[in-house]
Amino acid sequence: MAERAERVEQEEIFSQVLRAGRRTYFFDVRATKADDYYLTVTESKKFTHDDGSFHYQKHKIYLYKEDFTDFKEMLGKATDYILNEKGSEVISERHQKDFKKEEETATESNTKTTESFTDVSFDDI
Repeated sequence: MAERAERVEQEEIFSQVLRAGRRTYFFDVRATKADDYYLTVTESKKFTHDDGSFHYQKHKIYLYKEDFTDFKEMLGKATDYILNEKGSEVISERHQKDFKKEEETATESNTKTTESFTDVSFDDI
């Protein structure tokens, strides 16, 4: 068991964490059996159940040194394309704000409608 613990400690060389809302990204440099390095990128997303319990869903990619140059180039091209086409504004946040405004407007509208009703008693009939 101690041998296993040493092996895990040797594998994790360097680590960084990016917290982004419900998602967390882990960038971990690990060692192969031949003592070469590679990168794992893990996306961990938290899901909360109705009863308050939760679980994490994880996705992981492994990136090896021989692919770093091409990966960086393609990642750069893809992210540049997105920013050039859509800008840096997070559209989902804008939609959430618009949705909240629509809800508020609908609530105000319903309140006004209910306020315009006349209170009628059965004695008046």
